[in-house]
Amino acid sequence: MTVDCLVNGQPTGALGASDRGLRYGDGVFETIAVVDHQPALYPRHLARLRRGCRQLGIDPAVADQLSDDVDRLALPAVGVLRLTVTRGEGGQGYAPPANPRPTRIVQRDPAPNRPSSWWRDGIRCRWCQTRLARQPRLAGIKHLNRLEQVLARAEWDDPAIHEGLMLDTEGYLAEATAANLMIEQGGVVIVPTATEAGVEGVMQGFLVEQMKAHGIPCEQRPVTADALDPDTSVMLCNSLLGIVAVTQLEDRWLPPGQWLGWLQQRIDDHRVALTPKVRG
Repeated sequence: MTVDCLVNGQPTGALGASDRGLRYGDGVFETIAVVDHQPALYPRHLARLRRGCRQLGIDPAVADQLSDDVDRLALPAVGVLRLTVTRGEGGQGYAPPANPRPTRIVQRDPAPNRPSSWWRDGIRCRWCQTRLARQPRLAGIKHLNRLEQVLARAEWDDPAIHEGLMLDTEGYLAEATAANLMIEQGGVVIVPTATEAGVEGVMQGFLVEQMKAHGIPCEQRPVTADALDPDTSVMLCNSLLGIVAVTQLEDRWLPPGQWLGWLQQRIDDHRVALTPKVRG
């Protein structure tokens, strides 16, 4: 029998009604590309999950049990793996239980069906009105409370618009609703920091390391929206997508970046995202 979901090591999709992940978003998760039957960039995802557990006060040793659960799933040649850890069941009220028993969930899903034109021609984006709140204790990690992203994504239903860019409450560039942001100015790739709001992306981190290893100019610093001058190139990346160009933002056309093709090639060479070349 093929198993698509394990909860605490058992083949089920059911979760207790008093689980704190369901009640309060009290937990963390990772969404991982499956390539050649293996979870891509897996150590990086586990490292971020452990960091998120530590920031929330959940025992990070649960990550080791997750790895055992993943080994029990028959992963497809290409697809998606989602890992979720909640604090577990905890009774009424916000106070965490004194001795929590974390809930761990592993799920496998089919690869999303996206047109190859995204990688070749780029995508169209808009600005979101919903802003990300600044909260250093939660910044950087992939916690379960995604309400800001849900509200931002609900702002449009035009299928021609593929993503929305989000600012934080102080007006700094943060991320897209479901991707990290990288911009290029004058041949320098700039990565907005996620120390106050947003998620430190796994794919983003992989690409930064690749650029630094090959001497490509790269900076990580806060960036305001008005820094997007007419010559700025914008790219979006995540663990499933790899990296694509934003060719239109609202009614403005954006120039292609000189490093986009190189970054896409690195992803394809390492086979770490669900790109057209990796999927064949």
